[in-house]
Amino acid sequence: MLRRSRKNFLTIFSESAFNYELMSLQVLNRRIFICNSPDTVRHAFVAENAHFERKAPQMRNALKPLLGDGLFISDGETWRSRRRIVGPIVHGARLPQFAPIMVEAALETCNRWADRPRIDALAEMAHLTAEIICRTIFGRSLGHEKAGEIVEGFSDYQRSVGQVDVLSLLGMPEWFPRLHGPAIHRSVRRITAILDGIIEACDSAPDRADSVIGMLLDSTDEHGGRLPRDAVRNEAAVIFMAGHETTANCLAWTWYLLSQAPDVEARLHAELAAVLDGRAPNQADLPALVYTRAVIEESLRLYPPVPLLAREALVDEKLRSREVRAGSLVIVVPWLLHRHRKHWENPDHFMPERFMPGAPTPDKHVYVPFSVGPRVCAGLSFGLTEAVLCLAVLAQSFRLRLEPGAVIEPVCRLTLRPGDSVPMTVERRK
Repeated sequence: MLRRSRKNFLTIFSESAFNYELMSLQVLNRRIFICNSPDTVRHAFVAENAHFERKAPQMRNALKPLLGDGLFISDGETWRSRRRIVGPIVHGARLPQFAPIMVEAALETCNRWADRPRIDALAEMAHLTAEIICRTIFGRSLGHEKAGEIVEGFSDYQRSVGQVDVLSLLGMPEWFPRLHGPAIHRSVRRITAILDGIIEACDSAPDRADSVIGMLLDSTDEHGGRLPRDAVRNEAAVIFMAGHETTANCLAWTWYLLSQAPDVEARLHAELAAVLDGRAPNQADLPALVYTRAVIEESLRLYPPVPLLAREALVDEKLRSREVRAGSLVIVVPWLLHRHRKHWENPDHFMPERFMPGAPTPDKHVYVPFSVGPRVCAGLSFGLTEAVLCLAVLAQSFRLRLEPGAVIEPVCRLTLRPGDSVPMTVERRK
């Protein structure tokens, strides 16, 4: 099982796992509990979140060289202090400032596709979301200049990072050093140098208030103190990682699903024609793009960008009647939960109608693409808006078709990717 999970974590689950509500297994010296029902998810991630707030050792040790004490892997008072600072910066209230950047980058992608008969949809969506996140974090000019370089650094890091922390499964203490290969250290040095340079440039830029870096530099904690430079860098790295890879995967999966569902695609095109009539969308159009959003939400259900959410029990606890000892791992697996045979009708079908007005609202503890509880993704509104606007821009002009013979399989590393590429032909819509 450990050997399989190193290559693709999803392969360890059998068909019966989509019916279970609570599973437990012993892996070396660690007990692992998988919450797969609304009540167990609610207990671990909401009601008793304080007892399970710490991210799993594998996630912390895999990302600590890059993110330091960043929001994604910190806990306790560090997490609470950073959340109070970062939350408002990426909150929905900032979307009027960021939405034009999203549309601008999507329109540039349209121009790039104009004369291209074939594309790799995964690479194209990664390029698009990288442009968006770089311009929002670093500002329009600095972001465009550094986008390619920083994307390469993050991609190298993901390819090199270990998928399983065997030492933690053996019960080795947190202080025991985890050794990382030279490729990891090279990627970290490269990314750190870029971020430090951008922070220095942004600090003196006249438009610094328009970028996330500028907002982080100007922010203060509850005592009036400013974030240290290394903390600004760590949080910028967190926002880039969370905002780039996950949305790119979501959009790539969406193009794949649309290519297999012409009826859904036709309804999407009809809505775009009715609402936009050929013009570029803006934030004010979002309430009317209900089916476009439903397509994204259904894509997130079938292929959640973060397919497992793992925590470590800080104290002895209980899940239903089972004893959960401190140090046990408690995992919510959206990959299983979003396709659970008890909670979804036709769970493996691509049916955006599930998320349309008038349809039964999914239980918020069964549909968790952005996690749930106090540690829900701070960039939820940003990511959803980005995906909807980019799909609206591109689907107005293009229809993508999966190349004949291409086989797309979900692979879980740090995120859920459609393999290494999604080869598609580009058809310009009349």
